[in-house]
Order: sequence, then C-alpha cells, then structure tokens
Amino acid sequence: MALQFPTRAERPGRLPHAASLSEGVWPKFMYHDPVLERLFARLIREDAEFHFYVWDDECEEVVAAGNAVPASWDGDAASLPNKGIDAVVEARFAEGAPEPTVLCALQIVIALECRGKGLSSRMIQRMAEIGRDHGLETLIAPVRPTLKHRYPLAPMERYIRWRRADGTHFDPWLRTHERLGAEIVEVAPRSMSVPGSVGEWEEWAEMTFPETGVYVIPGALVPVEIDRERDKGLYVEPNVWMVHPAG
Repeated sequence: MALQFPTRAERPGRLPHAASLSEGVWPKFMYHDPVLERLFARLIREDAEFHFYVWDDECEEVVAAGNAVPASWDGDAASLPNKGIDAVVEARFAEGAPEPTVLCALQIVIALECRGKGLSSRMIQRMAEIGRDHGLETLIAPVRPTLKHRYPLAPMERYIRWRRADGTHFDPWLRTHERLGAEIVEVAPRSMSVPGSVGEWEEWAEMTFPETGVYVIPGALVPVEIDRERDKGLYVEPNVWMVHPAG
C-alpha cells in the first residue's frame, strides 16, 4: 500500500471511505455516548488539524482514521480524569479551560482488510507527530483494550496485569502501545457512560432483558445494568490511561 497520512485541515471536505471503515467497527451502543453525540462533530469541525486520515493511493480510498483532542494535564497520574474520554472531550469546550499541554488520543479506526499489517503503530506515531507539530510533546490515551470484551467479569485493574509468556501484555492493543514506549499509569473507571431505555438497550445488544439485573452483552468490556421498573439501562465503560514518552 502507498499510504499518506493527511490531517483533516490539510485535506478538508468529503473523502471516499472504505465501506468496512464505518460499518461494524464498534458495538452499536458505543455510538450512543451522550457526550460524544453532542460534541464529536464539533471536535472534527473546530480541531481539524488533530484528526487525520490514512489515504491509500493505490485504491484511492481512506482506509483508516485517527482522532485526537488537545488537553491539559500536569503529569500527575492522580489527576487523570476518571471519566476518561467523556471528561477530555467536555473539557475541550469548557468555559475558561486551561491551555492544552498534551494531545489525547480518542480513537484509531482501521478498515478490516487493512488490520494486522502494522498500520496501528504507524497511526499512533503519526498522532504523536501531529501533537509535537503543535507544541504538545506528550501523547496520552484512554485505551480501550481489544480483548477485554471476552472477559467482562474480570476487573480492569486485574486485566491490565495479565502478561504473555514473553512478558508482553496479554491484550494486543495495550501491547502495541507498550511497544511504542507507552506506560500504563491509571485506570479510567468511567471513561464512557451510555444510558438508554430498556428497549434501546435490547436493540443495541440484540438481546432481551426479562428482568432487572446485570447482563453480559456482546462487545461490552463490563456488564450493563438494566432496571426494568424504571425503564433504564446504563453501561459505564472503563478504559486504561497510557502515556507515551515526550519527543
């Protein structure tokens, strides 16, 4: 593949996307975080220089995309927000927000046919480069572990300690970040919150919830809480704060 990594500011407007880039990337419920529903389009519009594409010259398609947001962090692990992604996105548009000091990754999305070819590492490196171009030397990331959905009952604090025989992370996405020099510094226990009615959750999960309780659903890192009497469901997703070295 002959790849380019332009930012949204460098190549604005509508670009052709590989169908697999936008279909089935995340579980349905992930598209219903109220914070991202309200602010993500504004991020793309107002911070275009921090969002980039991977353009394949051979097939003339966008085969991947990366999104990040400038953020303020003092370098103390204890000050990283428990709300992770939601907190960082809300803080970007908060009145009187402090001057950004770091770049915070939001997501990297790669077309199915392009996965497993080392592109994710190149995208993390490109994201860090974009940050440095704007005076933000450190990249931080509330990482969503790739395989955690297979172990929804294991606390994230335990999951991040799992290692393979060679000493590297059990989880491939944590492992990718670690190979690029990133370190785990904290768990973000409430990185994303997705509320909904019972009917909405049954649609998103493609399951029936016969009674009030806690349910394991496909694609979720932890169980979802269902309250039939109040017609409410709530999913609160933990992520993992990782920090890449400056420079």
